[in-house]
This record gives sequence, C-alpha cells and structure tokens, in this order.
Amino acid sequence: MCGRYALFTEPDDLAAAFDLTEATYEPTYNAAPSEELPVILDESPERVASARWGLVPSWSDGPRESPDPINARAETLTEKRHFREAYRERRCLVPVDGFYEWGADGGGKTPHFVSRADGEPFLLAGLWETWTPEQKQTGLGEFGSGGPSRQADTVRSFTVVTTEPNDFLTDYHHRMAVILDREAGQRWLTADDPQGLLEPRDAELQAWPVSEAVNDPSNDRPGLVESVS
Repeated sequence: MCGRYALFTEPDDLAAAFDLTEATYEPTYNAAPSEELPVILDESPERVASARWGLVPSWSDGPRESPDPINARAETLTEKRHFREAYRERRCLVPVDGFYEWGADGGGKTPHFVSRADGEPFLLAGLWETWTPEQKQTGLGEFGSGGPSRQADTVRSFTVVTTEPNDFLTDYHHRMAVILDREAGQRWLTADDPQGLLEPRDAELQAWPVSEAVNDPSNDRPGLVESVS
C-alpha cells in the first residue's frame, strides 16, 4: 500500500521534469491521509492542483472521521462502486520524490524511504473526485428574509492506485503504488483504457531505513528521509 510519501523537489524543477506550465506547493516530507496535497488532474494536466488524500465520491455523505480510502486496488477498479466512475472519468497523477514502506526487521517493523535510484521525482497513478454538500438554510428566515442558503466547503479528493509489488518491493510490502514515468503518466491521464499501465513496473528503486519519527504524521522535516543505518 501507499500510506505516506514525500515531495520536496523544487516546483520549477518538477514543472520542467513533467512539462508543466504551473507548479506551486510547499514541500512535504511526510504526506499523510486527510492532508491537502499536490496532484495533476486529467482536466488540467498542465499544472499542479491540490486535493485531499482519501477519496470522497460525489454520491457519498461526505468526508468521514476515519480516513476515506487512500488506496485503490488496480485489480478491482472497474468493480468497486467507490472507484469505478473515477477510473473511467477522473484520473490524476501524484508527484513524489519517494514513499515510505515498513519492512519487517527483527521483532518489529522499520520504516524505509523508497525512491528512484537516480533521485529524480516520479509519478503515482491516482483517481480523484469532487464532493459537493447539499445546501442548507442558515435559519435567518425567522426574520422574514427567507434565509440565504449556506454552502459548506466542496471537497476535492484523491486516492493512490496500488498493484502487486515488483521484485524490489516484495520484501517491504505485498502491495505497491503504481509507479509511472512522464510518458506513462500522460497515457494514464488520456487513454480510454489504461489497464496495461497497472502492472508492476521494474523501476530502478532504492530504499534505506529512516527514523521512526515518520510514524507520527505531525512530524514533517527533511531529516525524515535521511538514512539511520
């Protein structure tokens, strides 16, 4: 699965790497569910937008107190109601410099930071949705005005698509995020049927153990991605 990741490449460098005309965001070393994070949407593939991590379908009751789905299994995208429509109509890319996996180590699990071997940023396949709450009256009608309607905040959200792990990641987890390069990312956003992109990719990856401070999502600093070995 993908439950934490980092994006710290300078926005201008990210724009150059993925042919974007606009990229504005703050770096994060511990991106966590329910946070607003940078994404590239199929409706505006030339720029970086933002969305909440944890998919909130348009037909749902809205964001939940427990995390909404942060991952979507590639094998069942066309079957699960939560993801089916988004897979057909609303795909996105999640730019990252790497992600965290917790590998078994002795009696516990040690967090590891996984990145490309060349240190360059890459993309994760994602789906996105927009949830709009129902309008409600403010109660001012008692003063004879009829009460203006009040609109709660619209929520744009996303989830990361996962697949079977490649050979490198099998030692860390039984799932992995779908990793895409620039060309594959463009196809993910535009193809009528991008199913072929959901297979595990033999990307050249590297990993090293990092501090358990990453377990706390309130920690967000450059030192989180540094090796502790």
